[in-house]
Amino acid sequence: MFGTNTGPLRRVACAVSAAGLLSVALGGCFTTGGPGGSRQQGRGQSPGATTAGAPFWVNPDTAAARQAARWREDGREADAALLERIASRPVAEWIGQDDARGQARGYTEAAARDGRVPVLVLYNIPHRDCGQYSRGGADDGAGYRAWLDEVAAGIGDREALVILEPDALTHIVDGCTPREFHEERYALLTHAVDTLKALPRTKVYLDAGNAGWVSDPARLAGPLRAAGIGKADGFALNTSNFYTTTANAEYGRKLSARLDGKHFVIDTSRNGRGPLDGAHDEAWCNPPGRGLGTPPTTDTGDELVDAYLWIKRPGDSDGTCKGGPQAGAWWPEYALGLARRAAS
Repeated sequence: MFGTNTGPLRRVACAVSAAGLLSVALGGCFTTGGPGGSRQQGRGQSPGATTAGAPFWVNPDTAAARQAARWREDGREADAALLERIASRPVAEWIGQDDARGQARGYTEAAARDGRVPVLVLYNIPHRDCGQYSRGGADDGAGYRAWLDEVAAGIGDREALVILEPDALTHIVDGCTPREFHEERYALLTHAVDTLKALPRTKVYLDAGNAGWVSDPARLAGPLRAAGIGKADGFALNTSNFYTTTANAEYGRKLSARLDGKHFVIDTSRNGRGPLDGAHDEAWCNPPGRGLGTPPTTDTGDELVDAYLWIKRPGDSDGTCKGGPQAGAWWPEYALGLARRAAS
């Protein structure tokens, strides 16, 4: 299992052959996902994928892979090649409400066949996103527990790295989530950590916002403890956002110091150009001019940073802002812009 030692995850990087990826048949899949996540579950990684890389699984049947194939058929060779910068790399899968057990089982089984680790995002907390673009989630606490138990049953004894409930804690700290829901939310997150960590090969990282949200990381330490960070493997930063890796690493180190040295992971999927400069309305929502960041890897050079991950799928909309489709929907032209402006 990756990261079974007491230190960071194994220091390896990720790559996959674009030609091999597109050689995989694209049929036999079913619709899944939540806001920010993939819409398709594939059968397995490309047979042409190299093993000289990070341990994370590449789904061969994603919106990016299918779009690249269509663009090649239409003669858009250059654009298709650019989109391979997304299609050929491991991106997290967001588990939706329907058939949560089947989704979790499908992703973990496909990854296990390839000898890789899937990154899964659980984003179903009641009163999610304070009624904003990604509103929704479980109807109540009982529904959330039942859903979470289904996810855990689907993962079983296979390897998985789980990002737990983006925004859930930061929306407590920033006051967006009404106070009457706080106690229940802490209890649900603690239950989630306990349930997932009872599995033999699952890593869990509680979401902790980003370097530009809660300016003082000390304000997040208490909520993270109340949510069960003590039993989790660490916390996640920059999910679906654009702050630089350097800024998040600095922020994470300050937060880690208040959490007994907990490790963390950083979402680098779209931070290659950093955040939008200046004061802009909803700068986090489909900002123009952004680019892909560092590809997923466990070779971070920082003993506290276990991995750079692509938690948000590049090209999935943040919401109906700046001309975008609904949150989580595939937006090919935005994806193309991110790939064109990739940091590397």
